[in-house]
Amino acid sequence: SWFGMVQRLVAAQQPPSLKAIFPHEAANDLYRVAYEGGVIQPFWWELEREIPAHTTQSESELIYSPEEYEERYEEIAANKDIALNTNWRRVFARRGTAFFDQLMHPTYGPFWERRSAKAVTHKIKVPIYVAGTWIPIFRPFIQAVWDDMNNPELDVPKKATIFDHHNGTQLPGPPELKYEALRWYDHWLKGVDTGLFDEPPIRLFVNGINKFRFENEWPLARTQWTKFYLRPFAKLSSEPDPGTPDPDPLVHRPPIISADKSWLRYTSPPVGQPTEITGPLVLKLFASIDQPDGNFIAKLWCVGPGEQRTMITRTVLKASHRELDEEQSTPYEPVHTHTNPRPVEPGEVVEYTIPFPPCSHVLLPGQSFELQIGTVDPIDIPWWHIMNVMGPLPSMDLTYYKIHRDQQYQSHLLLPIVPPKAE
Repeated sequence: SWFGMVQRLVAAQQPPSLKAIFPHEAANDLYRVAYEGGVIQPFWWELEREIPAHTTQSESELIYSPEEYEERYEEIAANKDIALNTNWRRVFARRGTAFFDQLMHPTYGPFWERRSAKAVTHKIKVPIYVAGTWIPIFRPFIQAVWDDMNNPELDVPKKATIFDHHNGTQLPGPPELKYEALRWYDHWLKGVDTGLFDEPPIRLFVNGINKFRFENEWPLARTQWTKFYLRPFAKLSSEPDPGTPDPDPLVHRPPIISADKSWLRYTSPPVGQPTEITGPLVLKLFASIDQPDGNFIAKLWCVGPGEQRTMITRTVLKASHRELDEEQSTPYEPVHTHTNPRPVEPGEVVEYTIPFPPCSHVLLPGQSFELQIGTVDPIDIPWWHIMNVMGPLPSMDLTYYKIHRDQQYQSHLLLPIVPPKAE
């Protein structure tokens, strides 16, 4: 991932000797990796545990006056979520690590823009093959693939592949990845006709049926955007509720008082034929909370028959980060600004538009969609050797949620249902 991120940044400098790049599992927006949905993630903290720093100086010391630095430090140190987290509080008190700088910058701005390739992608003038994987830890990285493929300012030869659940640490690694990289560089460095450009520009690994497939565009032109409404009795339905039932209650118990994790679950009827979802998806949620802020964590699962469960994708949103960038957003791909956090009025029903990272999965007959909504997420990457033991930074406030799903407040999941390709 690091080499992929650096490739974009180097290519934007336009070195004359560079002929092509192949960034794999590489984010183009580091803010949205560090603060997924506005909620800081533990990845960089875990990375620093394994790669300790020595005699470091934070960038925050260099870019702020002593007065601004101390004022910002005291503001972050007073954040209850960090102050009561013993591990992160120690890191913050040391003041000298990259993770410290991330904690000092909880909103998007120049600090993050300097570290992200998205702002300079238009300067890349060499062919680019962007690749990603469906593994959960690289969820935010997948968006970089589609940003590049759909960026009209990146006017160069482009290809894209999304591989299966390889996580980058397993050796010898997927042969498809190495084969594609070899084809790409043989074409551009040696002039070998590898057949790359006889194929459509996009190749996807489709989970559930576990096959690769070529496509011509993203999102897929044949997508049927379909709403599944949250209903009483933990159901997902193609029709909204015609009445006014009471909302579903959800209690967030902070980890300083309880290890319990509460989830709401909504399940669709079993499908009668293979049903594919491929593309971006969105959760439209109408909810009230009794605190000025809180976290929403949502997961989409393929369940059944029996005890079978496969997580398809997961998303996170901090309530105060709900503001949308209206110019960049579409109904199926909302974009949050993360520049202007606004506290929630306790008790007010608020509309939250929560994008999921894109996915590709086929449900087989007898299987169902299950939507999970919660506030704390433990380990969701059991094969990652470091382990996200805590998940997104949990709130330290006891919080009562109400999820509204009735005639007035039609909470729903917008899914990209994809019919089979015509032969």
